[in-house]
Amino acid sequence: MNDSDADTSPNSTSVEQTQPLIQHLIELRNHLLRAVIFVIIVFASLYYFANDIYLIVAEPLRELLPEGSTMIATDVASPFFAPFKLTLMVSIFIAMPYVLYQIWSFIAPALYDKEKKLAFPLLFSSIVLFYSGIAFAYFVVFPLIFGFFTSAGPEGVSMMTDISRYLDFVLKLFFAFGIVFEIPIAIIILVSIGVTSVESLRQKRPYLVVACFVVGMLLTPPDVISQTLLAVPMWMLFEIGLLFAKIVERRPKAD
Repeated sequence: MNDSDADTSPNSTSVEQTQPLIQHLIELRNHLLRAVIFVIIVFASLYYFANDIYLIVAEPLRELLPEGSTMIATDVASPFFAPFKLTLMVSIFIAMPYVLYQIWSFIAPALYDKEKKLAFPLLFSSIVLFYSGIAFAYFVVFPLIFGFFTSAGPEGVSMMTDISRYLDFVLKLFFAFGIVFEIPIAIIILVSIGVTSVESLRQKRPYLVVACFVVGMLLTPPDVISQTLLAVPMWMLFEIGLLFAKIVERRPKAD
């Protein structure tokens, strides 16, 4: 057997295929490690202010509580774990641009120039929309639903909310609104890769509006106000997504 036969043997080909895979896995590990370290650094910087951060998040409810009412902790460890958990989540939210940048750095070399031109604006827009969803929940949704909850109780019943249950409630809404505000990005991606078209989505508009209210019912607490406050922005974001997707759809495709 000559040297050329040896070089093209199955074992040689297998080794050549395995090495790039290992290199990619090592590179992915390095990017993820940088992202985790950055989250830890942000968390370490914010932990001293954990109680203050919790008070800021709880302010929409605290300012609406009846006189003499206060938030309570029904679990011994809640005064520690609730601010700790919230600070960790805030650290992830703050570090999200850097985390997404690390993900982008890993996948960007495999993209064509045309794909990069579309992917980077979508990445930036997704970050802005996610933060916008959280801000919308905090400044618009919370005052409305907490105002309703605090005024709808029977007379003589004092409202004293557990800090852990309150945190789970607001985090659920933060994630729900943050993800829902990504609808325009999802529509643009689906249209740009050819999964669907703007005209097809327009024809399905009545069903999608109903789906918005169903999703609002599933992602929010069982009250009509919070469900509507999620469903209506979903519908509006769907319409915005159609407008921008139409622009992408009209662009001439490169040969």
